[in-house]
Amino acid sequence: MSDLPQGLSEFVEHAGWGGAAVEPIPGDASFRRYFRLRRDTDETAMLMYAPPPEEDPQPFILVAQWLSANGMRAPQIIAQNPRDGWLLTEDFGNDRMRDWLDSHPEDERAAYEGAVDALVELHKHPAGPFSPYDLPTYQREAALLTQWYCPAMGLDVDDAGYDAAWEAALAPLMKRQTDPVTVLRDYHAENIMLLGPPADNAPQGLIDFQDALSGHRAYDLVSLLQDARRDVSEELEEAMLARYEERAEVGEHFRADYALLGAQRNAKIVGIFTRLYKRDGKPKYLAMIPRVWAAMERDLAHPALASVANWFAQNIPDTLRNNGGGTIE
Repeated sequence: MSDLPQGLSEFVEHAGWGGAAVEPIPGDASFRRYFRLRRDTDETAMLMYAPPPEEDPQPFILVAQWLSANGMRAPQIIAQNPRDGWLLTEDFGNDRMRDWLDSHPEDERAAYEGAVDALVELHKHPAGPFSPYDLPTYQREAALLTQWYCPAMGLDVDDAGYDAAWEAALAPLMKRQTDPVTVLRDYHAENIMLLGPPADNAPQGLIDFQDALSGHRAYDLVSLLQDARRDVSEELEEAMLARYEERAEVGEHFRADYALLGAQRNAKIVGIFTRLYKRDGKPKYLAMIPRVWAAMERDLAHPALASVANWFAQNIPDTLRNNGGGTIE
């Protein structure tokens, strides 16, 4: 255990968990590290190490507290030292929705119904005290595709035209984003913890929400139903989209906004996954790009995306688009 971060033992001792076994948990695409603490009584807690300056646990703490105060199932905070990057929370266990459904595919519909219903409940509340998901943020995220994917594919594209196309497409959405909700931004099957079998209507725990913003109610829904990491059939996507529409207050342009934010998010993810490979040496994300690209193509077919779809038609060859974005070397 010599690879444990410096200061771990002191924080754990101060938190009242001295002597607990420390079990590292594999990480993902960030500098954060996670550990499970286990006492002799088999009581467990989750330890997050988010080292500055790359990471800061304070946003996670603030969002967790807001979610808990508004009836959502975020992990309870046991101890914290955000200055040094330490946070000890309730342990939701190992049953991520993604992993559960790999072993229990018959529970898929019930699990997604629970996840959609959780968004309905979240969206009954006005947005929390978080920064706005404004047009510059949408633009900056969408630009990750031209910044990383296009150079990786050797494409010389019209960057200015890309920005202008997104500005034109998103302008109507911004006028409708006047009653914002809390947007968790990474709401999908790997960030939803099942606290019991979905068929029993068990509660679902939320994680990885530290980047929450105040924005559009369609964003987390499209994040869930156009999952970059798990295949969601078009039939299930439609059924869950209809379920949300039946239970939440949506305007007449909701489907257009869903497609807009789906395309925006998927363009961002293609850029991020390319960056994770080219800059950070993480090739596993390349295998997910065709899934993301296929969802983006469906979104681009919506009339609300006409300006962006025209840019893609002029700048990304069909040989790449019809092949899930092509192969990145």
